[in-house]
Amino acid sequence: MAERGLVVSAPGKVILHGEHAVVHGKAALAVALGLRTFLCLRPGGEGRLRVRLPGVGVLRSWEQPGLSALRERLGGEGGEGGPGGAQKLLEALKEFAGIPAEASGPDSLAILAFLYMCLAISAKYGWTEEEMTLINSWAFQGERRAALRGARNCPAPAGWGGFLRVALGPASSLLTSRLSASQFPAIMNPVLDSIDAISQECQSVLEAMPANPSPEHYPVLEELFDINQHHLNVIGVGHPSLDRLCRVTASHGLHSKLTGAGGGGCGITLLRPGQCPSAVEAAKRDLCACGFECWETDIGAPGVTLHSSSSLKAQVLHELSES
Repeated sequence: MAERGLVVSAPGKVILHGEHAVVHGKAALAVALGLRTFLCLRPGGEGRLRVRLPGVGVLRSWEQPGLSALRERLGGEGGEGGPGGAQKLLEALKEFAGIPAEASGPDSLAILAFLYMCLAISAKYGWTEEEMTLINSWAFQGERRAALRGARNCPAPAGWGGFLRVALGPASSLLTSRLSASQFPAIMNPVLDSIDAISQECQSVLEAMPANPSPEHYPVLEELFDINQHHLNVIGVGHPSLDRLCRVTASHGLHSKLTGAGGGGCGITLLRPGQCPSAVEAAKRDLCACGFECWETDIGAPGVTLHSSSSLKAQVLHELSES
């Protein structure tokens, strides 16, 4: 049962504004979501490390001596810091876990990220500011392993929670726009500058809302969504499926934009407080009919949290007890 273990959770993360522009040195605004991932750590007493990740269908276990031997082997070879270290590490983890070299499914990537962090992190109870920085640095490394690319995406909202403005340097990435700013600088740089201004304006609005929760803020946020979505199509990261998502929600009076990688990935839709429930449900039905999956949640959630069993919902306790 969960009460015999250590239970922690972390929120999901979504980028409101600034995706793609961020790799050109512009600001991005990332926020923590109310959708959380829970982790339960329990002593096994069988000399094995067992992991269950029901969201991606993973149920695996490994002998502790095997993990120790892998750690010593990687340490002797210089780890990730040695020549070709990152690739060697990835190959060693795949070999250990029995994952084919070409595997790229979410289950394989989740196992690789788990093993990487399991080998690298020592468990600690309680988090100082320095330890929160450490958590976020390891979250970034896990995201890199899961993405199998050099994208510089910031996981800090999942650690500290709330919302965070980030400005990251350029990096080679599969997430960069199809149109390079260096190809058409006179055209693209103003677009990137506008996306940067949108991120900053959205941050200002969100910071003002707790002290002045006026409904007048929401038309501004909606217009920022619309403008940024057009910009993202201009720089070449849109997709017909995301355009369809925006058309469907717009037909119900809602405002949407792509988030993250684009190119057919995820979109976000802004819901005002007190938004007509029938309009929201109708939009969900139409989106599901188009093949989308929908989750309704809040932004600005708490960061990494240590839980007692009594604080957990029945559904979470049930899932943890099954592992």
